[in-house]
Amino acid sequence: MNAPVTTMPPGGDTDQRLAFLKKLQAVTTRIHATGNLDEIMLDLGRDFCDLFSCDRFTLYAVTPERDHIVSKVKTGLSSFRDLRLPISSSSIAGWVAQSRQTINIVDVYDEAELKRISPELQFQRGVDQRTGYRTREMLVAPLVAQPSGELLGVVQFINHLGGGPFPAVALEGLKQLCDTLSVALNQRMKPQRVRSKYDALVLEAVLSAAELEQATRAARDRDLDIEDVLVADYHVKLSAIGQSLSKFFMVPYEPFRPDRVKPVDLLRNLKAQYVEENQWLPLEDGKDGLVVMALDPERVGASRIVSQIFPKSKIAFRVTTHAEFGQTVDQFFGTGAGEGGSVSELLSGLEDDDGDGGDAPSEVSEAVENELVKLLNKVIMDAYRQGVSDIHIEPLPGKGKTGIRFRKDGSLVPYIEIPASYRNALVARIKIMCDLDISERRKPQDGKIKFKKYGPLDIELRVATIPSAGGVEDVVMRILAAGEPIPLEKLGVLPYNLERLKATIEKPYGLFFVCGPTGSGKTTTLHSILNYLNTPETKIWTAEDPVEITQKGLRQVQVNRKAGLDFASVMRAFLRADPDIIMVGEMRDKETVSTGIEASLTGHLVFATLHTNSAPESIVRLLDMGMDPFNFADALLGILAQRLAKRLCGSCKQAYHPNEEEVSLLLAEFCEELKATEAFRTDPQAARAQVLAGWKERYADGEGKFTLYRAVGCPECNKGYKGRIGLHELMIGTDRVKKLLVEHSRVAALLAAALEDGMLTLKMDGIEKVLGGFTDIKMVRQVCIK
Repeated sequence: MNAPVTTMPPGGDTDQRLAFLKKLQAVTTRIHATGNLDEIMLDLGRDFCDLFSCDRFTLYAVTPERDHIVSKVKTGLSSFRDLRLPISSSSIAGWVAQSRQTINIVDVYDEAELKRISPELQFQRGVDQRTGYRTREMLVAPLVAQPSGELLGVVQFINHLGGGPFPAVALEGLKQLCDTLSVALNQRMKPQRVRSKYDALVLEAVLSAAELEQATRAARDRDLDIEDVLVADYHVKLSAIGQSLSKFFMVPYEPFRPDRVKPVDLLRNLKAQYVEENQWLPLEDGKDGLVVMALDPERVGASRIVSQIFPKSKIAFRVTTHAEFGQTVDQFFGTGAGEGGSVSELLSGLEDDDGDGGDAPSEVSEAVENELVKLLNKVIMDAYRQGVSDIHIEPLPGKGKTGIRFRKDGSLVPYIEIPASYRNALVARIKIMCDLDISERRKPQDGKIKFKKYGPLDIELRVATIPSAGGVEDVVMRILAAGEPIPLEKLGVLPYNLERLKATIEKPYGLFFVCGPTGSGKTTTLHSILNYLNTPETKIWTAEDPVEITQKGLRQVQVNRKAGLDFASVMRAFLRADPDIIMVGEMRDKETVSTGIEASLTGHLVFATLHTNSAPESIVRLLDMGMDPFNFADALLGILAQRLAKRLCGSCKQAYHPNEEEVSLLLAEFCEELKATEAFRTDPQAARAQVLAGWKERYADGEGKFTLYRAVGCPECNKGYKGRIGLHELMIGTDRVKKLLVEHSRVAALLAAALEDGMLTLKMDGIEKVLGGFTDIKMVRQVCIK
């Protein structure tokens, strides 16, 4: 265990010390006598409080996934709830678990004291605010197994009854207590073969023995699988059941992953019916060998059937739950959706022929047409489950095959190829689904697919067909991101920018823009802002094309240009409908912008998107549309430009300490953006030193070292990256910016003024996120080119 962070005052006299150690010995004996973890958490709490002369005590244990710590809290005479905290700096106990340091805090509300321990350390005040309790002192220590150094949990003491920090004698006793608790927890958490598949649920205190017996009896009486009863009646999570199965079979647990890539080659000789009957499924051929998911790995291994089908492969078994096995079978074969087999099976029904495929007619046999319908539905469902944003269908002229690629996290990845002779029929099928003219092949067409009419998913796709060289048509289908808005705090906005953003959007009226290219997350950000402002007292109207995200409390209008319902006409209608807040999907013409300015000057808060590259450029673009600079300056609240950069995979990213040269290059790149400011023109060295000092305060450890991460690559990600993170450039409409706006100043002058007012450019924000460990500089440079 690491040494305490804060120094302690001298302990009491010898008699007090002996009395303390005697009590500690008695508590140690009781710990060794307990039967399970729950007894330590719930039955010995008062003993721990008496020993350390404190008000409250909590013992946390690490979850099997090792990403949270969890404790049981009594809520009534016989009722309990789990208190679950992430292993991160979002709470004091979580930070101790992450850093493996013991801390002794005098007052958790003293921000300066917390920052001295770690710039990231935070105290969660929510519980105090809800209950009226006032937390002051905290003594918190990690529980670490010896000699392995594995984290087992955290012990926490709150509010020393003597006032002030916990004394030195408490620190001395804490080390001995932590050693005892670590031994006890290690014995109770050690992997061991259990008697039945679900006994580990009792050992981990997920269920009592009596509850497991009742669930077993209920499953037998109702002719159900016991897992269904555990989930439905006892609210046991599938992950807990999976970990229990893992301990019984002594193989890793494999959960269902919606973004799993289907192993077409491995499934070539397997039928869905066979897989469901024999209850095993190959997942991938990776570094561990052929990974096979099974409900009973022992039975499947003993039958040697996997070795017969894949004779040259080393087999690595994984166990899973019944529900997740069914989900994975459905994901690979589409059986639950009635789509009749895997992609490889569906493709095998489309035999290539010797025709040139170029100008072949669209007519195909009824059987082949049926296979094409199934195949297209399967492609759309696979794309949705893998988190794909766009499906690209790219036919080649002549005998060339039609390729299908998916855009995932901003990059295109190959999916499948279709024989040349079926490309016209495939495009015709897509046109039928979105009510387009199947005979028109010389002009681009746009349409929408409501997939609920054709498959089991309630999603919409925006479709564009484009004639390309060789008499063929490309098709791009964008999956519209329906769903709940992301909370503003989880958008990935830096704390500094988030504070400025909230202060700006909370104003009662004005004009606020979000700008960036197509696919940069503008709509997502706007809906997060609206979600933050959405209260029962507020009337919010939105005009969108299309309506992708729906929110309760918003009145949303779908633009329909064919019916004469464009953004400008909808905006005019909104002004007669008593709004507080108006959101316009896009301001692309003078009339819409003018109406927006008029609305903002008459007491409404107006939000809109723009297709521009940066915040200062947006102002010049709007003025070029012919806006009155005086009215526009009065209305402008701010502009948020954004991009999406690939996020490093959390499972495989590799930490390292950059050398001075690498830090200097980052600093030079960051400061390049600031050259136009007064501070850099006056004293560039001092300005650079100030930037570096700020970085060290926010991101460096106690020795002033930074931790960056490299992309590595694993089965769960794409070459070391998984998901994306937003880069933001927030320009506030300050008095200085508005003055330059009225004077029709150039972009460079607006940029310099915004930087001096505290704006971070997209690249500066990206470099901050590199230092925070979210992405790397290569990804930042890719999306921040000038």
